[in-house]
Amino acid sequence: MARAALSAEAVVDVALRIVDASGPGALTLAAVAAEAGVATPSLYKHVRNLAELRELVSARVLGELADQVGAAVLGRSADEAIRELMLAWRRYVLAHPHRYAAVNQAPVPGTIAAGSRVIDIMLAALRAYGFTDSAAVHAARCLRAAVHGFAILEAEAAFGLPEDLDETYDRLIALLITGLGEGSPQGARAR
Repeated sequence: MARAALSAEAVVDVALRIVDASGPGALTLAAVAAEAGVATPSLYKHVRNLAELRELVSARVLGELADQVGAAVLGRSADEAIRELMLAWRRYVLAHPHRYAAVNQAPVPGTIAAGSRVIDIMLAALRAYGFTDSAAVHAARCLRAAVHGFAILEAEAAFGLPEDLDETYDRLIALLITGLGEGSPQGARAR
Protein backbone atom coordinates (compact mmCIF):
# COMPACT_ATOMS: atom_id res chain seq x y z
CA MET A 1 0.00 0.00 0.00
CA ALA A 2 1.44 3.36 -0.99
CA ARG A 3 1.91 5.78 1.84
CA ALA A 4 -0.22 8.41 0.07
CA ALA A 5 -3.18 6.01 0.11
CA LEU A 6 -3.04 5.62 3.88
CA SER A 7 -6.11 6.91 5.73
CA ALA A 8 -8.09 5.81 8.77
CA GLU A 9 -10.31 3.73 6.47
CA ALA A 10 -7.28 2.17 4.76
CA VAL A 11 -5.75 1.36 8.15
CA VAL A 12 -8.96 -0.46 9.10
CA ASP A 13 -8.86 -2.34 5.78
CA VAL A 14 -5.34 -3.53 6.60
CA ALA A 15 -6.36 -4.40 10.16
CA LEU A 16 -9.24 -6.50 8.86
CA ARG A 17 -6.94 -8.40 6.51
CA ILE A 18 -4.73 -9.23 9.49
CA VAL A 19 -7.72 -10.25 11.62
CA ASP A 20 -9.18 -12.37 8.81
CA ALA A 21 -5.89 -14.17 8.28
CA SER A 22 -4.69 -14.64 11.84
CA GLY A 23 -7.46 -13.73 14.29
CA PRO A 24 -8.02 -10.72 16.51
CA GLY A 25 -5.04 -11.53 18.71
CA ALA A 26 -2.72 -10.81 15.79
CA LEU A 27 -3.92 -7.23 15.49
CA THR A 28 -1.13 -4.91 16.58
CA LEU A 29 -0.02 -1.54 15.30
CA ALA A 30 3.31 -3.06 14.31
CA ALA A 31 1.54 -5.74 12.24
CA VAL A 32 -0.65 -3.12 10.54
CA ALA A 33 2.35 -0.93 9.80
CA ALA A 34 4.30 -3.83 8.36
CA GLU A 35 1.38 -4.89 6.18
CA ALA A 36 0.84 -1.30 5.03
CA GLY A 37 4.55 -0.83 4.31
CA VAL A 38 4.99 2.11 6.66
CA ALA A 39 6.71 2.76 9.96
CA THR A 40 4.49 2.33 13.01
CA PRO A 41 4.60 6.05 13.90
CA SER A 42 2.98 6.81 10.52
CA LEU A 43 -0.20 5.14 11.76
CA TYR A 44 -0.64 7.75 14.49
CA LYS A 45 -1.68 10.26 11.83
CA HIS A 46 -4.77 8.09 11.27
CA VAL A 47 -5.48 6.32 14.58
CA ARG A 48 -4.59 7.41 18.12
CA ASN A 49 -3.66 3.95 19.38
CA LEU A 50 -4.49 0.26 19.21
CA ALA A 51 -7.63 0.73 21.31
CA GLU A 52 -9.04 3.20 18.79
CA LEU A 53 -8.12 0.88 15.92
CA ARG A 54 -9.97 -1.96 17.64
CA GLU A 55 -13.02 0.32 18.01
CA LEU A 56 -12.84 1.20 14.32
CA VAL A 57 -12.59 -2.49 13.40
CA SER A 58 -15.56 -3.29 15.64
CA ALA A 59 -17.59 -0.47 14.11
CA ARG A 60 -16.80 -1.68 10.58
CA VAL A 61 -17.77 -5.27 11.40
CA LEU A 62 -20.98 -4.20 13.13
CA GLY A 63 -21.78 -2.08 10.08
CA GLU A 64 -21.25 -5.06 7.80
CA LEU A 65 -23.44 -7.19 10.05
CA ALA A 66 -26.17 -4.52 10.08
CA ASP A 67 -26.05 -4.31 6.28
CA GLN A 68 -26.47 -8.06 5.86
CA VAL A 69 -29.09 -8.50 8.56
CA GLY A 70 -30.98 -5.42 7.37
CA ALA A 71 -31.07 -6.67 3.80
CA ALA A 72 -32.29 -10.08 4.98
CA VAL A 73 -35.27 -8.70 6.92
CA LEU A 74 -36.24 -6.00 4.43
CA GLY A 75 -39.87 -6.44 3.44
CA ARG A 76 -40.47 -9.18 6.00
CA SER A 77 -42.20 -9.11 9.36
CA ALA A 78 -42.85 -11.21 12.44
CA ASP A 79 -41.77 -14.87 12.20
CA GLU A 80 -40.29 -14.51 8.72
CA ALA A 81 -38.25 -11.45 9.75
CA ILE A 82 -36.89 -13.15 12.87
CA ARG A 83 -35.97 -16.27 10.91
CA GLU A 84 -34.16 -14.31 8.19
CA LEU A 85 -32.41 -12.12 10.77
CA MET A 86 -31.11 -15.15 12.61
CA LEU A 87 -30.02 -16.89 9.42
CA ALA A 88 -28.21 -13.81 8.10
CA TRP A 89 -26.44 -13.20 11.42
CA ARG A 90 -25.24 -16.80 11.56
CA ARG A 91 -24.08 -16.67 7.92
CA TYR A 92 -22.05 -13.55 8.63
CA VAL A 93 -20.35 -15.07 11.68
CA LEU A 94 -19.52 -18.29 9.85
CA ALA A 95 -18.20 -16.41 6.81
CA HIS A 96 -16.11 -14.05 8.97
CA PRO A 97 -15.41 -15.78 12.30
CA HIS A 98 -12.25 -13.82 13.09
CA ARG A 99 -13.86 -10.48 12.24
CA TYR A 100 -16.84 -11.25 14.41
CA ALA A 101 -14.56 -12.36 17.25
CA ALA A 102 -12.81 -8.98 16.99
CA VAL A 103 -16.01 -7.10 17.82
CA ASN A 104 -16.07 -5.42 21.18
CA GLN A 105 -19.44 -6.73 22.40
CA ALA A 106 -19.81 -4.03 25.04
CA PRO A 107 -20.78 -0.61 23.70
CA VAL A 108 -17.81 1.74 23.44
CA PRO A 109 -17.93 5.24 21.94
CA GLY A 110 -16.61 4.21 18.53
CA THR A 111 -19.14 1.40 18.07
CA ILE A 112 -22.36 2.94 19.36
CA ALA A 113 -23.67 4.09 15.96
CA ALA A 114 -23.00 0.78 14.21
CA GLY A 115 -24.26 -1.24 17.18
CA SER A 116 -27.40 0.89 17.29
CA ARG A 117 -28.12 -0.03 13.68
CA VAL A 118 -28.09 -3.73 14.58
CA ILE A 119 -30.33 -3.09 17.59
CA ASP A 120 -32.73 -0.97 15.54
CA ILE A 121 -33.09 -3.79 13.01
CA MET A 122 -33.86 -6.26 15.80
CA LEU A 123 -36.38 -3.90 17.38
CA ALA A 124 -38.06 -3.35 14.01
CA ALA A 125 -38.32 -7.11 13.48
CA LEU A 126 -39.86 -7.49 16.93
CA ARG A 127 -42.43 -4.72 16.42
CA ALA A 128 -44.88 -7.09 14.73
CA TYR A 129 -45.15 -9.01 18.00
CA GLY A 130 -46.29 -5.89 19.83
CA PHE A 131 -43.17 -5.47 21.93
CA THR A 132 -42.49 -1.88 22.98
CA ASP A 133 -40.33 -0.09 25.53
CA SER A 134 -38.58 -2.38 28.02
CA ALA A 135 -40.38 -5.49 26.73
CA ALA A 136 -38.79 -4.85 23.32
CA VAL A 137 -35.36 -4.50 24.92
CA HIS A 138 -35.77 -7.79 26.78
CA ALA A 139 -36.90 -9.55 23.60
CA ALA A 140 -33.98 -8.07 21.62
CA ARG A 141 -31.54 -9.26 24.29
CA CYS A 142 -32.96 -12.79 24.08
CA LEU A 143 -32.72 -12.71 20.30
CA ARG A 144 -29.12 -11.44 20.37
CA ALA A 145 -28.08 -13.97 23.01
CA ALA A 146 -29.54 -16.86 21.03
CA VAL A 147 -28.05 -16.01 17.65
CA HIS A 148 -24.72 -14.75 18.99
CA GLY A 149 -24.24 -17.69 21.32
CA PHE A 150 -25.02 -20.33 18.73
CA ALA A 151 -22.95 -18.70 16.00
CA ILE A 152 -19.92 -18.24 18.25
CA LEU A 153 -20.09 -21.82 19.47
CA GLU A 154 -20.40 -23.07 15.90
CA ALA A 155 -17.58 -20.85 14.62
CA GLU A 156 -15.34 -22.21 17.35
CA ALA A 157 -16.30 -25.82 16.51
CA ALA A 158 -17.69 -26.21 20.03
CA PHE A 159 -20.52 -28.54 19.02
CA GLY A 160 -18.94 -31.97 19.14
CA LEU A 161 -21.92 -34.27 18.71
CA PRO A 162 -22.74 -35.51 15.20
CA GLU A 163 -26.29 -34.11 14.88
CA ASP A 164 -26.77 -31.68 12.00
CA LEU A 165 -26.11 -28.08 13.05
CA ASP A 166 -28.55 -26.67 10.50
CA GLU A 167 -31.31 -28.75 12.04
CA THR A 168 -30.31 -27.61 15.52
CA TYR A 169 -30.33 -23.99 14.40
CA ASP A 170 -33.73 -24.42 12.77
CA ARG A 171 -35.00 -25.75 16.10
CA LEU A 172 -33.48 -22.77 17.92
CA ILE A 173 -35.23 -20.41 15.52
CA ALA A 174 -38.53 -22.25 16.03
CA LEU A 175 -38.13 -22.13 19.82
CA LEU A 176 -37.36 -18.43 19.77
CA ILE A 177 -40.25 -17.61 17.42
CA THR A 178 -42.64 -19.64 19.59
CA GLY A 179 -41.39 -17.87 22.70
CA LEU A 180 -41.75 -14.46 21.09
CA GLY A 181 -45.29 -15.25 20.02
CA GLU A 182 -46.31 -16.62 23.40
CA GLY A 183 -44.53 -13.87 25.32
CA SER A 184 -45.77 -11.01 23.21
CA PRO A 185 -47.96 -8.35 24.83
CA GLN A 186 -50.67 -9.34 22.39
CA GLY A 187 -50.68 -12.86 23.85
CA ALA A 188 -50.84 -14.43 20.40
CA ARG A 189 -48.39 -14.97 17.58
CA ALA A 190 -48.12 -12.13 15.10
CA ARG A 191 -48.24 -13.23 11.50
